[in-house]
Amino acid sequence: MTNGGYDLNLLIPLRALLEEANVTRAGQRVQLGQSSMSSALSRLRAVFDDELLVRVGRDYELTPFARLLLPQVQATVPLLERVLSNEPHPDPRTARRTLTLMVTDYGIMRLRGALAGILAEAPGIQLDLLPLPERPMESERDLVTHDFVIGVPGIGIDGPHLPLLEDEYVCLLDADNPALRDGALSFDDFVALPQAVAQFGRLHFTPADRRLRELGIDRREPRVTTSSFLPLPSVVAGTDLVAVVPRALAERLGPLTGTVGVDAPFGSVGIALNLWWHTSHDSDPVHTWFRERLVEELGAELAGPA
Repeated sequence: MTNGGYDLNLLIPLRALLEEANVTRAGQRVQLGQSSMSSALSRLRAVFDDELLVRVGRDYELTPFARLLLPQVQATVPLLERVLSNEPHPDPRTARRTLTLMVTDYGIMRLRGALAGILAEAPGIQLDLLPLPERPMESERDLVTHDFVIGVPGIGIDGPHLPLLEDEYVCLLDADNPALRDGALSFDDFVALPQAVAQFGRLHFTPADRRLRELGIDRREPRVTTSSFLPLPSVVAGTDLVAVVPRALAERLGPLTGTVGVDAPFGSVGIALNLWWHTSHDSDPVHTWFRERLVEELGAELAGPA
């Protein structure tokens, strides 16, 4: 498709090139081979009379012009796709879409009721639930290429967001652990006990991790590590291990595993889960509807029966 001598088909590779800042990844994203994507980049350089991507060592960087162009492309391409689909104002409840959410298993546990309500209301929507970004400090590409990231503040994710829910950390132990005295755990016993720790990646630090680091408590070499919170009750059960987990998880899985959650002896540390997205999704009515409904469903859950 052309318009005034410009090939509008170049908009798709243009967006991929600017968002990925990498020819190979951009080609994989739009299913074009290396030579085809390199050809598209050459044509785009001629159209804009700008290099768009320049080599810096082994990587690419956007030129100043490309950085100015990126938000315009991100806003324009979804609108054009919607017009060409003959459905400029889709009803989210009848739309057929797959939405990608990057979220922990704890987040899924807390959101499952709200998500079930949304899926029942919009049967054409499918969800693809993925792990959190490996490098949250460089999360803009993840926010662009996925619909949502659900995580705690302070790990480098930036962009528009909505608060979803709050919780706090507790210490999880086997119910018969002798370190429990009158349903409490002392700070000295917490430090002395072998640790079971959920590690989400080298650059992921939970609010509890940050508090413990401030106190000089090193958990970099725990007795047991997991890649998520949900296995920890089963890991701790029947052992002298201690884990730090969200209270809601301890309350839900503790009775099933013979473990208990007790107030953390290093002070109260809260958890706030936010829903993050990129501004390029703001013109998408399905995306907007989903995030608004998710907040509404969670609010109704917290309010309980009328």
